[in-house]
Amino acid sequence: MNQNLFATFARRMRERGDADFITTREGRGYRHAEALATTERLAGALVELGVTPGDRVAVQVDKSAEAILLYLATLRVGGVYLPLNTGYTGEEIHYFLTDAEPALFVCRPGDAENARRIAADSGCPQIATLGSTADGSLMEAAETATPRDAIVASDANDLAAILYTSGTTGRSKGAMLTHRNLGSNAATLVEAWHFSEEDRLIHALPIFHTHGLFVACNVTLMAGSSMLLLPKFDVDVIFEEMPRGTVLMGVPTFYTRLTADARLTPEVTANMRLFVSGSAPLTAETHREFERKTGHAILERYGMTETNMNLSNPYDGERRAGTVGMPLPGVEYRITDRKTHEPVPKGEIGMLEIRGPNVFKGYWRMPEKTREELLEDGFFVTGDLAMVDERGYVHIVGRDKDLVISGGYNVYPKEVEQVIDELEGVHESAVIGLPHPDLGEGVTAVVVPEPGAHLDEAQVLDHLQGQLAKYKQPKRVFFADSLPRNTMGKVQKNQLREQYQDTYR
Repeated sequence: MNQNLFATFARRMRERGDADFITTREGRGYRHAEALATTERLAGALVELGVTPGDRVAVQVDKSAEAILLYLATLRVGGVYLPLNTGYTGEEIHYFLTDAEPALFVCRPGDAENARRIAADSGCPQIATLGSTADGSLMEAAETATPRDAIVASDANDLAAILYTSGTTGRSKGAMLTHRNLGSNAATLVEAWHFSEEDRLIHALPIFHTHGLFVACNVTLMAGSSMLLLPKFDVDVIFEEMPRGTVLMGVPTFYTRLTADARLTPEVTANMRLFVSGSAPLTAETHREFERKTGHAILERYGMTETNMNLSNPYDGERRAGTVGMPLPGVEYRITDRKTHEPVPKGEIGMLEIRGPNVFKGYWRMPEKTREELLEDGFFVTGDLAMVDERGYVHIVGRDKDLVISGGYNVYPKEVEQVIDELEGVHESAVIGLPHPDLGEGVTAVVVPEPGAHLDEAQVLDHLQGQLAKYKQPKRVFFADSLPRNTMGKVQKNQLREQYQDTYR
C-alpha cells in the first residue's frame, strides 16, 4: 500500500470532485478536481526541473492557492517540501540552501535575480519562480510539461517535509517530518475538532509554518472541506467573511483584535462553529471576553514544529481559559524533572515531553541535537515547562530557556506576567531574566500600557506587593509601545534580553 500522504489526499479530492477546495475574495480558486489536475501538471514541471524522490524543494513565495498545490505536487513526486519564511533575508536563505541542499529553489518572481546568485553560491542546481496570481516560470513550465498522474510510492517513515525552527537560541534546526507524522495528525484533528465536508475554513495564517500549512491545509484536505484563502489577517475582512465561514484558526493576536472591535457579536459569529487558537499563549482575559461577546469559547491547543498538534481543549466539554487541554488521541505526555526526566508529582511544574505518531524523525544533519531532544524511549523534550491541574488540563507556564533563576529560586515568567496583566491600564507584559551581579539573574518586566493609560514603575511594583513572593517580584520595570513578535505572534524574549542586557551592570 502506498503510504504517501498525497495518496490519501488524492482519494478525497477525487471523491469531492466539483466541490470547492480553495476560494479567494477575488473570485479565483480551485475545486477539488481542478486542484488535483493542477498537481499533475506541477508534478510534471518538478520532474522536468530535476526533482527526484527524496529531493528537497525549498520554497519562499507569497501565499497563494498555487503555493499550496506546489506543496501537494512535491508530495506527489516523492519530494520533501521545505517552506521558508517570506521574511528571511538573502543571507538566511543561503544558509538554508547550503544546509538542506535542495534540488530546486522556488522564489517570488521579483526575487529571481538575487535567488540565482544565492543558489549558485550555495550549490542549488535549479531555481523557478511562483507569484501570487498563478504567474511565474513554474506555472509556465506546468502548462507545457507532461502531466504526472502517478503518485510516487512512499513508506510511512519517508520524509514529507522539513521545517526549520526559528533559531532564536542558535542556528536554525531542520525538523524532519514524515508522511506518518503529518497524516496521523491530520486524521486525529479531523476527528477531534469534528471537521466535515460542510466546513469552510477562513485561512488567514501564513503557509510556511506548521499551523497554516499542516494544520489548516492538511485538515481541510483530509476532511474534504473548503477554505477561503486570505493573504493575511485583516479585521474588516474577517468580519465580512464570518457569516459564510464555519472555522477560524488563528494566533492570539487575531482574537485580541477581534475582541476589541464593537462588531464582535453573537449575530456576526452565528454561522461559525469553531475558533481555534495556538502558536502562542492566549490570555485568560481574552478567552473570557471573547466568550462573553459571542457565546463561543475559543479552543486553545498546543503544538510544535517538531510534533504538529499534541494537546487540545475538548470540542465537547469545558474549554478552560489559560490551559491547552488534554492529549489528542494517540499522543502521550509526561511532565518531568528537567535534568533526570523522571516524572514530577501532579500539580508540580516540570518539563513537558511528548510521544506519539506525530513526533518528528529528528533534526536534519544534527544527530547530536536529535539524541539530546528525542529520547531513546521515543519521548521528545519540548523545552516547554508545564503542569497539569486537578482536572487533567495542561498549563504551559513558559519556555525552559525563559525560566529565570534569581538568587537560586526558580521564577516562572508567566506567573508574574499574569499578575502584572491584571493591573488596570496594562495591555500586556513580558518578564525576562537579566544578568545580575548579586542574584545571577534579576527578574525584569517590560510592560505595554493600554492606549491613554499613565503607568509608572512604582505603580506596577506596588501592585505586586502581597501577591507574589519577594524573589518573584521584578527588580526593574520598563515600558514599551509593543513587544517584539515573530510572524506567528510569539513574543521574542531573546530580543528583550538583548535590548536590556546591561540593566544591572
